[in-house]
Amino acid sequence: MRYKKKRCCRFLENEIVYKPVNINMKEITINNIEVDEFEAIRICDYEGLNQIEASLLMNVSRGTIQRLLNSGRKKIVDSFLNKKAIIIKNMH
Repeated sequence: MRYKKKRCCRFLENEIVYKPVNINMKEITINNIEVDEFEAIRICDYEGLNQIEASLLMNVSRGTIQRLLNSGRKKIVDSFLNKKAIIIKNMH
């Protein structure tokens, strides 16, 4: 396993949970979105910055931003299509 470079991300006080209505958390599959995936999506999709700008803000390569965007977006779409919960949490 490779060493994970320190990434500049906001700190979440608590986990953020989104789930479909009328399904109990005990009965649902969960997609965990790491805070770095969430931060990359926030910077690029919400703030409208490009991947190079996001890489400078987060102190990672542009390729890492692209991987974070791909994995985070895939988890979000999977959750919507397959009625899964999304939990956004800080990295340990």
